[in-house]
Amino acid sequence: MQPFDYIIPRDHAEASALLAQETGVARAFMGGTDLLIRIRGGFIRPERVVDLKRLPGMREIGPSPEGWLMIGAACTMNQVAGHPTVQAHYDLLAQACNSVASYQLRNRATLGGNICNASPAADTAPALYCLEAVVEIFGPHGARRVPIAQFFVGPGKSALKPGEFVTAIHLPPAPAQKAAAFNKLGRTKVGDISMVSVAVYGWTKDEGPTTKDEIGHSSFVIRREWAIALGSVGPTPLRAPEAEAALAADMSPEGVRRAAELAAAVARPIDDIRASAGYRRAMVAVLTRRGIESVLDASASIVHRPSSFVLRRSSAGGAA
Repeated sequence: MQPFDYIIPRDHAEASALLAQETGVARAFMGGTDLLIRIRGGFIRPERVVDLKRLPGMREIGPSPEGWLMIGAACTMNQVAGHPTVQAHYDLLAQACNSVASYQLRNRATLGGNICNASPAADTAPALYCLEAVVEIFGPHGARRVPIAQFFVGPGKSALKPGEFVTAIHLPPAPAQKAAAFNKLGRTKVGDISMVSVAVYGWTKDEGPTTKDEIGHSSFVIRREWAIALGSVGPTPLRAPEAEAALAADMSPEGVRRAAELAAAVARPIDDIRASAGYRRAMVAVLTRRGIESVLDASASIVHRPSSFVLRRSSAGGAA
């Protein structure tokens, strides 16, 4: 491995100044699971490696002032997946983190590093897309926030500008009733980069009381909403809005199959050494269908087939 200077900045401003130097001279370092391999392989030749892990908040998980969950960018995959709040309210992200490589590597690999590489195959990206995460960035002009869907610009290209680095990922408050499934297909069962990944997230939305009947019973309409995101089948991770809308309208077995087909239609895969484009597109449909079925099975208290149902609840609070 070529020699380089290893620098631990004192604060965010110093880190930004170091990273703002001429392109390629300095590289950000958090987990190092990808960076060190690329340096050793001669793909990049930085003169300085700037370690961001010790900056305030970079390895912390907790509530933000807005009531969101804030995850420091240097939090490891195992740290995120094992956090009680993530497990209780953001299980989809926990599933995605647990799919990354091996347990040993997840002790080093970080959530921020996984998205900063801007790989279409980033395992956590589809989950973050479904959860509508927001990325917090620090740079020469201070802090700014970018929705996760705008952070991925192209293969290996993110919204980061010279001198900028990711400090945290913010997740909005989770719905009370939700279920999720993350499915990944690789050449080996564990440890491999994904050929296809699909995140499915379903939650109920209580639209409140509608009308009261003659004896005072109120009707409440509860609808199920969906988010479906794909990885490794486009230049960036992808959402499948047509599939989401179709599924919300029809959750029958035929509706599930239709939604899976619509998700596959969104995919823009390529042929490479790991899989053909045709195989990837076909597997999007399979993994999407399995994910939807898993979410429906996990939500046994919700009527599956219609797009909505009416729960008759008395004004006194009892079920009618």
